[in-house]
Amino acid sequence: MTESAKPLDPKTQSPDEESIPDMSNESRFSLSWQTLFAGAMFVFMYLPILILMVYSFNESAYSAGWEGFTLEWYRKLFGDPRILTALRNSVTVALCAVGVSAILGTLMAVGLARYQFFGKKLYQGIAYLPLIVPDIAIAVATLVFLAAVGIGLSLWTIVAAHIVFCLAYIAIAVSTRLADLDKHLEEAALDLGATPVQAFLQVLLPQLMPGIVSGCLIAFVLSMDDLLISSFTAGAGATTLPMEIFSRIRTAVKPDINALSVILITVSGILAFVAESLRYRSEQR
Repeated sequence: MTESAKPLDPKTQSPDEESIPDMSNESRFSLSWQTLFAGAMFVFMYLPILILMVYSFNESAYSAGWEGFTLEWYRKLFGDPRILTALRNSVTVALCAVGVSAILGTLMAVGLARYQFFGKKLYQGIAYLPLIVPDIAIAVATLVFLAAVGIGLSLWTIVAAHIVFCLAYIAIAVSTRLADLDKHLEEAALDLGATPVQAFLQVLLPQLMPGIVSGCLIAFVLSMDDLLISSFTAGAGATTLPMEIFSRIRTAVKPDINALSVILITVSGILAFVAESLRYRSEQR
């Protein structure tokens, strides 16, 4: 062995080499306070949902203790005519409200972003008020308005009330998408001979579609979830799903309501995931 290949004597190592500690083991097991805080928040938010899911399969009729696994409550849920009627009413209200709001909200967002008109600043200030106004205020205001104009309460008055807040959510989603678009694309289409309607339908609308769909999915979930506004504006026999659930849990929470809650949480989570995916993909484009 040559002199250059001889192993170094620990006693001959430099002071700098001896002072470097081995941090591999310490960093491997260290936890920051951000990680602990995020974990605590996830437990706080999702542990009750997990318990709800587990007890929806509980054989006990009172959900007080685990007595075995069963699917009886799901079968009972889908055979309940009151639940199915309330579900049909909620889906009807949500689809109608979202459909009207999608058209009006898109036109409102495009008009505020692309055109100048008298009172634009004032309208911009009040257009998104339903996002911050409490639901109780919207419910009372809608009820007073319907009574003043002499319109009887029915399922369609719930639709009209839901359009108020669905419109704002869809408009703000479309406005966010509009802010990232190039205005010169529409001008180029007009210069090439397209009419304003053709430029809107063939150039602008396809680019706005991810924002429109994302806003519609969020508005649909909010409409299906609404209890307060629906309670104030519902007529006789116009019972939505949240109203039916609330009427049943005032005495006790039964396992069939747990099963219904699990289904609603799952569907809402899927719709929210789809909306967020569409928004993310539109931003990437």
